[in-house]
Amino acid sequence: MTANTSTGGATAFDAGENVRATPGMSDSEEGYVINSGGADWDEVSAEAIAHSDERIVVNMGPQHPSTHGVLRLILELDGEYVTECRVGIGYLHTGIEKNMEFRTWTQGVTFCTRMDYLTPMFQETTYCLGIERLLGIEDDIPERAQIIRVLMMELTRISSHLICIGTGGMELGATTVMTCGFRERERLFRLIEAVTGLRMNNAYIRPGGVANDMPVGWKDIVDEQWPLLRQGIKELEALILENPILKGRMVNVGYLDLAGCMALGITGPMLRAAGLPYDLRKTNPYCGYETYDFEVQTWDSADCYGRLRVRFNEMWESLKIIDQCIERLERTEGQPIMVADKKIAWPAQLVVGADGQGNSLEHIKEIMGTSMESLIHHFKLVTEGFRVPPGQAYVPVESPKGELGAHVVSDGGTRPYRAHFRDPAFNNLQSAAAIVEGGTVADTVVAVASIDPVLGGVDR
Repeated sequence: MTANTSTGGATAFDAGENVRATPGMSDSEEGYVINSGGADWDEVSAEAIAHSDERIVVNMGPQHPSTHGVLRLILELDGEYVTECRVGIGYLHTGIEKNMEFRTWTQGVTFCTRMDYLTPMFQETTYCLGIERLLGIEDDIPERAQIIRVLMMELTRISSHLICIGTGGMELGATTVMTCGFRERERLFRLIEAVTGLRMNNAYIRPGGVANDMPVGWKDIVDEQWPLLRQGIKELEALILENPILKGRMVNVGYLDLAGCMALGITGPMLRAAGLPYDLRKTNPYCGYETYDFEVQTWDSADCYGRLRVRFNEMWESLKIIDQCIERLERTEGQPIMVADKKIAWPAQLVVGADGQGNSLEHIKEIMGTSMESLIHHFKLVTEGFRVPPGQAYVPVESPKGELGAHVVSDGGTRPYRAHFRDPAFNNLQSAAAIVEGGTVADTVVAVASIDPVLGGVDR
């Protein structure tokens, strides 16, 4: 180890047998070289720390591959250890909630689906459930529409967990984990795209039901892809769960016990990894979740490894729920997917074609050629939207990251007076300092990944 000094011939350390002048330089010149090795290193490092009067402050992000978006972490370091961590957010603020005040209730779906871009179906669902409560039509939503909502949410839950696990593996240097995770996610997207017309930002779940029914041949996609999906998740488990390198990086890292989770308002896998079986699908069911057979998954380690295990176990539970949805969809074939009230049911009669999602030609021919009243009603419903009685509602759902809720307020008009979302990643990021401080910089990457933040939802 060499260190050049600038003291004009005197070093920061006492000259001893390990100090020699650089050849060709006089004592009056700068450039003493300190060589240390073996047992001397402890003495040299202790001397350096004793003469250090300030710690290093570094920015991790907002452009950093390990921050899951434009997250900025201000880290104060003492050597390799983090002594203080502060979170800087707001770099991805897009004004979604404010913009929703200038769109109709239905158009708001196309905004909130873009918040946490890995969990669009959950944002759409909580927003629509709030609207339906204000409208007083919660009990009028068709059974088939509720089944499709549950199906879409559980597909999205698995997709989100695969991204969390895959990107977390990549940050540890295991690129195979990332490629396997994205490969299995593509299998889910094949069905999601066939149903909604889009892979992400779907705007599929609407007030009163869903935009369109399951397409022809959807069961063929399931029969083809599901055995491969199950095999792929098993491969991921075999690849990482008992991997000694991964366990060395994750066990006892990012520790936050149940008391800490409760104090900070933490929900989702972080809370369940601390041992508390809190899941809104069980404690406050919605969309008929009380009729499905599944178990809330927990772990008892309260660390990064426990959160990983919870997410894997939740994927298997989601597959159980999806199998039940498939059976129910076959039983309810042909039933409605939108409320019967035509003053609310918009958009109606949509189909997924080669150019995406749009009104069916049969519906267009009917309203354009046979019923002027239907055409006028359709025009007013599209341009003005339906009115929602004055009031406010909050209906939370269990997203892959925790409790997600939309607080919707109506003044009796055709647009939201206010729409505010409780994004779980925003609350969970409060734990960053607690789980990072005291660990190394390398542990910081693992700890933040275990939170699974997506900054589109955090900043909104």
